[in-house]
Amino acid sequence: MSGGFLAAKAKPADPSSGPGFGELRAGNLGVRIAETVEEVDAAQALRFRVFYEEMGAHPDAETLASARDRDGFDAVADHLLVIDHDLGEGPESVVGTYRLIRREAARAVGGFYSASEYDIAPLVALPGPILELGRSCVGAGHRTRGTLQLLWRGIAAYVFRHRIDVMFGCASLPGTDLDALAPALTYLYAHHLAPPALRPRALAERHVEMDRLDPASLDVRTVLNDLPPLIKGYLRLGGFVGDGAVIDPQFNTTDVCIVVKTELITDKYSKHYERKLSTAVGSE
Repeated sequence: MSGGFLAAKAKPADPSSGPGFGELRAGNLGVRIAETVEEVDAAQALRFRVFYEEMGAHPDAETLASARDRDGFDAVADHLLVIDHDLGEGPESVVGTYRLIRREAARAVGGFYSASEYDIAPLVALPGPILELGRSCVGAGHRTRGTLQLLWRGIAAYVFRHRIDVMFGCASLPGTDLDALAPALTYLYAHHLAPPALRPRALAERHVEMDRLDPASLDVRTVLNDLPPLIKGYLRLGGFVGDGAVIDPQFNTTDVCIVVKTELITDKYSKHYERKLSTAVGSE
């Protein structure tokens, strides 16, 4: 993987004392947890631009008036940010974001966002720390491999800091045309279905069958090329999908539920992150 970590801004404290891990840098870009209300607002503004102005999501009156993508989960979440230091040091420098919700935070608002689309009881029943990932986006001028890699590094740092056992969340395929999405849905179901003990299932009233074609008829190379980079990233980490897709008319997407056991992260990723995080922890 290209790029490297620079020293964290401060020695990380015990994982239970706070969400952050300092800032990880790659050239002019950095990744860290939002520290101010203004930075969270910048992330919500970026989400609005990407989801509503670019991807065709349908805003309600409040969302349109505020030009912010907000919901009740934002207040309890940690917001991972990619910062472009060439754009300054304020909210204007936020060019990427990812919303992270741990079990304790979800409990404070009555559950996880994903529960509005999926029965996630098998995941909630797990004894260890779990993490919901969502609301991921990158500004149009920063959609590069380096930015996406930096987001993943930030997630890895957060996972190691909080000893997360399982990550999950709704990941989106663009559009709601099930015929057009049939190859991708069929491939994910045929090759990456989660084992029963970890398998979320789309709520009955929202469940859309994923095994829509004969898997043998698929051009796997073409399907993989067409998958959104985020979903391909999850699969590279050993990710699974739940049973059933869900159409989200507000966001003009078709969602699948992704599950990643962090112990299944490849040795390459694990050793890379552990080595770099160890260096960061030892730096002043």
